[in-house]
This record gives sequence, C-alpha cells and structure tokens, in this order.
Amino acid sequence: MGVFVDHRSFVIERELPGSPAHAFRFWSDHQLKRRWNACHPDWHVMEDRFDFRIDGQESMIWQMPDGTRQAMLAHFLEIHPRQRIVYAYTMRTDDVPISSSLVTVEFAGAASKTIMTFTEQAVFASAADGDVREQGTGLGFTRLQQAMAELAEEPASA
Repeated sequence: MGVFVDHRSFVIERELPGSPAHAFRFWSDHQLKRRWNACHPDWHVMEDRFDFRIDGQESMIWQMPDGTRQAMLAHFLEIHPRQRIVYAYTMRTDDVPISSSLVTVEFAGAASKTIMTFTEQAVFASAADGDVREQGTGLGFTRLQQAMAELAEEPASA
C-alpha cells in the first residue's frame, strides 16, 4: 500500500484596500510581507531569507516552543509587477515534507481597491494538514487587509 496523499486546490479571494501596486508591495517587500505573514509570535525564527525575483527563493525556518522545526521553502517562477506572482513551495516538519504547492496570486482593481485572487494547488501528507493550511491562509489574508489599511498608500508621483 502506498503513502497517503491528499491532493486539493483552493481559491481565496479578498478585497484589499488600495491599488494593485500597493497590494503587490505587501508581497514583494520583505518587511511588508512579514507584517502580515509572520503568524506565530511564540515561534523562534531560525532563518528568514527573501530574494524576490524570478528564480529567487524565500525561506523561513522556525522552532516551535516544543522544539519542533517548521520550514517553508519557496521558489519564484513568475513575477509580473502589480498583476501576478507564481511560486512553488514546500512545507517541512523536522525536515520531513508535509506539503508541496503551486500558487498563483493575481491582483486586479482600480486606484482605491484591489481584488486579490489566491489559487493554491497542493499535495498534503494528511487531509488535516490541508484543512489547517486553507484556514490559516485565509487568516493570513485578514492580517494582510489590516496591514494594508494601517500603512497608507504612497501617493502616485506626477
């Protein structure tokens, strides 16, 4: 008998305050991204790298209070400023892969708001991991909406 695999895709759409350029900044700027996606304040960050470019990589490794290590390792495949980001990533617990995903983030809108569409196609080592990921991603986007609202958009230059 083979190893259990849970394939799933999910789409999360959010209305974000500000233009697509403003929304894109919260994905492409290391410090702005961490304002909304650093979601475990009691976990010790062991590594935090962010090279946002085509073929660049992002990695975060945390140690949980119980000593368990979690890692997120991503590779940027496509970057279309203010329009779309495509990346692949894997999550690991104590160096054992628990999921691998292909993600597309799309930005569409006008000057005052953006519709962000996040599509994740994933394979999980357990169905429970997939449920937690989908819920956690949605919570992260609520933090993204709050972070964008707190940091006013820079006026466009004339």
